[in-house]
Order: sequence, then structure tokens, then C-alpha cells
Amino acid sequence: MKFVPLLVLGAAVAALTVFPAFADLKTGDTAWQRGDYPAAVAQWRPLAIAGDPEAQLHMGQAYQLGRGVPVDLKLAQDWFRRAAQQGSEDGKDSYGLVLFQTGKRAEALPYLEDAAGRGNPRAQYIVGTALFNGDMIAKDWPRAYAMMTRASAAGIPAARTSLGQMDRFIPLDQRTRGLALARAFDDHAKQTNLPKPLVAEPAPVEAPKSTMPVPNTPKTIAAKPAPPKAIPTKPTAPPPAPASGGNWRVQLGAFADAATVRALWPSLRSRIPALTPYRAFAVKAGPLTRLQAGPLVSRAAADQLCAALRRAKQPCTPVVPAP
Repeated sequence: MKFVPLLVLGAAVAALTVFPAFADLKTGDTAWQRGDYPAAVAQWRPLAIAGDPEAQLHMGQAYQLGRGVPVDLKLAQDWFRRAAQQGSEDGKDSYGLVLFQTGKRAEALPYLEDAAGRGNPRAQYIVGTALFNGDMIAKDWPRAYAMMTRASAAGIPAARTSLGQMDRFIPLDQRTRGLALARAFDDHAKQTNLPKPLVAEPAPVEAPKSTMPVPNTPKTIAAKPAPPKAIPTKPTAPPPAPASGGNWRVQLGAFADAATVRALWPSLRSRIPALTPYRAFAVKAGPLTRLQAGPLVSRAAADQLCAALRRAKQPCTPVVPAP
């Protein structure tokens, strides 16, 4: 998207001679929520012109969506830029997304990376795609997988599709690292004061048609992971087979959502043969979801399985589920 010259915006503003006598941001929000978009814009416009970053953000979205005003991505971009320059994180996110939407992808990337780091799922989808393809940014498949995992967990349909394609080409060890990064991103987002939801819902951002190209030459595919190390030859007790009626499990971690648990379990079973005979349990615990495996017949059996898991560098704690 091209920047709107300030002269053009100034001329547009100068033509507006009638403002509400008592413009109010909340009154505009209420009008927007009931579908009276012209009334909302009439409240926000004078506040935006006066420099209110939240009103500038809402004006940008009104122009982006064409509600209360004609669709005008140039003016939308200019209002988002003004909000961003005043430190509005929503403004920065929206500015980056509209830049990308209108073809200024290289200019958008720094804003999108910042937004992705703060948990914006649409930005995570775009940055994850760029990292997978090595497009405008160095290829980094673990980080790409982490970004796409978070975007998928947030409900971005295209991210779910892309994540499935990534599973075909990214080696298991890099996907496992990506899942660990996804958990770290989620923890960081929880510790960050994320911006409040915007009054105007964001417009969808379409990625280029080449969003997730299938690698067509060996050079585009990362080297295959090294074969797993041989199992030690010294005698070790095999992990216990599941027994009917057992009520013990082993806990492998606690995560922000069930989607992360579902994504992690297949990778753990592939990496750690000791888990092969067992089932996964996603157990809600307040805001977290615990990943447990079982059932096991006794505490001794759970301890034995945990010992095998710890040798594979996987944290593990024996637990008895609540009745």
C-alpha cells in the first residue's frame, strides 16, 4: 500500500466543516456495535484529527472495512500509521497487516514480526509462512512451525492447512523444537500486556498464492535428521505394558491449550518408544491443559516409565488422576 500524502489527507479534513458538538470515543463505540457506522465515524473523526490514537485506529478500520465511509485503504493505512507513531500496539499491528495486504510486504515485515511476537495470530501466520519459504527473511523451520502452531491454535483456518503441509517437509526434530518454541511464545504472550480487542473487527488478510509452496528441489528441503542413537546395550528394565484397571498416569507437562497437547503427543510418541503402548489424556487444570499418558497399574510402574522418559530428556511426574 502506498502512503497517503499528508496534503491529500489535509485537504480531505479541511472539507469537513460539521463535527459533533461533543465527540466521544465511547459513544462512537456504542454506535458501531449497534451497526450505526456513520454515527460512529462522526464521533471518532474529530478525536482522530485531534490526535487520539484509539480514534485514529478506529478510523483506519472504518476505511479498511468500508463502514460509515467508502473503502479507502490509503486512508486506512494513514490512520493506522498515525496511531502506530503514537505507540498504539493495535495501530502497529493493523499498519503492518494493511501494508502486507496492499503489497508492501518488505515494509510490513518488521511490524508483523513485532505483532507475531506479541501473539497476533494473523501476523504469526504470515511470519510463519515467510520463515518456512525463506521469503524476505532467513529460512527457519523450527520458528516457522512454532508460529504456524500458535496461529492454528488461535483458529486461523489457513494456518491449520499450512501446518499440515509443514508436517510433510519439516523433519521431526525441527518440529519438536518448534513446539517447544510455541510454548515459549505462549508463555511470553501471557506475561505481556496485550492490547484490548478493537471495536471494529479486523479485515481478513490474504497471503499470496504462494503461501505454502511445496519444495520442488532437494535444496529447499532441510537435511534429514540423523538416525536415532542406538539403545544402550546394558540391561534395562523394559517399560511396563498397560494393564487394565490401572489408575496411575505420568504427567509430561502443562500447556496453555488443548491444541498444543494434541500437536505434541504424536511427536513425543515418535521420539520416545516407551510411550508407544499408552494413550494421551488432556486434563484441564484452570487455564492450563495437562498432558498425561497411561494408564499404569501402580506407582512403581509409573516410576519405571518416568525413568525411561527422563533418559530421553522428557520431564515426567507420576500422578493419580482425581476420581
